[in-house]
Amino acid sequence: MKKHMLIRGTLILTITGLVTRIIGFFYRIFLSHTIGAEGMGIYQLIFPIHSICFSLTVAGIQTAISRFVAAKVSTGDDRSAKDTLYVGLGLSTALSFLAAYLLFQYAPWLSVHMLGEPRCSVLLQITAISIPFGSIHACINGYYYGLQKTSVPAMTQLIEQVVRVACVYLLYLICLEKGFAVTASIAVIGLAVGELVSTLYSLTALGYHFHRNPVQSSRTVAPFSQLRNIITLSLPLTANRVLINLLQSAEAILIPGQLRLFGMDNTGALSVYGVLTGMSMPLILFPSAITNSVSVMLLPAVAEAQARNDRRMIARTIENTIKYCLILGIMCTGVFLAFGDEMGLFIFNNEMAGSFIVTLAWICPFLYLTTTLFSIMNGLGKTTTTFLFNMFGLGVRIAFVFFCVPRYGIQGYLWGVLASELVLTFMGMFVLNREAAMDFPLHDWVVKPVISILIAIGGGLLSYSVLKKLSIPLDLIVMGISAGIICVLYVILLLAFGALHLRKPYSGVKDSK
Repeated sequence: MKKHMLIRGTLILTITGLVTRIIGFFYRIFLSHTIGAEGMGIYQLIFPIHSICFSLTVAGIQTAISRFVAAKVSTGDDRSAKDTLYVGLGLSTALSFLAAYLLFQYAPWLSVHMLGEPRCSVLLQITAISIPFGSIHACINGYYYGLQKTSVPAMTQLIEQVVRVACVYLLYLICLEKGFAVTASIAVIGLAVGELVSTLYSLTALGYHFHRNPVQSSRTVAPFSQLRNIITLSLPLTANRVLINLLQSAEAILIPGQLRLFGMDNTGALSVYGVLTGMSMPLILFPSAITNSVSVMLLPAVAEAQARNDRRMIARTIENTIKYCLILGIMCTGVFLAFGDEMGLFIFNNEMAGSFIVTLAWICPFLYLTTTLFSIMNGLGKTTTTFLFNMFGLGVRIAFVFFCVPRYGIQGYLWGVLASELVLTFMGMFVLNREAAMDFPLHDWVVKPVISILIAIGGGLLSYSVLKKLSIPLDLIVMGISAGIICVLYVILLLAFGALHLRKPYSGVKDSK
């Protein structure tokens, strides 16, 4: 039953994630053509600060809620699960209003002295309004993840994306009609409105859920104990997320500055940063809708398995996670290597975006795998270890920004991203192997997928050249068909090689300590 809930929840989140990413994908194309590369660069500059606020107010708390709710529900203690949500929600809401006030007040100073771009001031103030709403629905989502019921979080995600895009498009039409300049402000207003509407939906759904599933007692049991547990688990997670976003903020500040040392002017540096973070990276991250969905469901599932002392389940989960993340990552690497240049040109009308996509293609197996491995580690309670690993990996990225970007340009930063993901992947695998002695059949997990993707790429490129000769009017359609052929051939070859099957539990699992 639990296995079916995990699969069902993952499928719901994956389908919703893919739909929202498809919407977001076309939204990014729209923004790139509407506000331009420099506008995208300015828009992307605010997100590290927005992410810091999210990390401080809710990121660790959401994970703590999810983990504790899963553990309580597994023992039939629904009252404590509900209390966990209330205590976590209260703490997060208080922190989010404080963060929103401080961000609104100090937005001008942050935009000038931290981001080095005064035009970000208004964007940060608009962003501040969205912080409490984002915190509220994130906590509610954490509760549903702990229950392994993903329909409400999935719908919240979809509503937020649809409302955001619709709002931005409406503002764009108003600007055209009134003759106003179209700036990045419309995108940030859309973000705030999307957060507001999705929060209203989450609260409505939660009220209906508690009405349908009442608990006996109306009094919160040991709220201070609940608060202490949430703070204890969330602190290292929060520190982890804050560190990540502080370093991302450092990147946002340093990359344009280091590019100027490389010889670019301010406009050129912002444009390069906008192309990388607003065009190329979202495309590389598009398939991670699958791995992100798996990660969200893995954390409570692993926490529940640990509560039952089911080491065999943990070992099986780790093995299947590694295998299928590698299979997905290798396929995406092949597609991006084969058609990355064309994607940048046909989708974003930007050759630079294509060049970045080809370079970033190599990180796909490690990027997707790291997300799920670290989710398993958090589910096992190893939040401090995750924090230390991320600190080391991001330190590698910052070092590349400092020493390589002034000499090699943005390519030096891309090398740093690859090195960082490699380090994080192998460190995560090392720790989890000590938790549950894993079997790593290299031929099934790496050799067969690599051989399959090489053959599939050949078939895809051949089909591309044939389709081009047929004079199909849209190059994007030709590229899409050819990329799809690569994926289909890849899966067929893996099936032929016998590489697509779930690994069963084995007896060589370490005993619980």
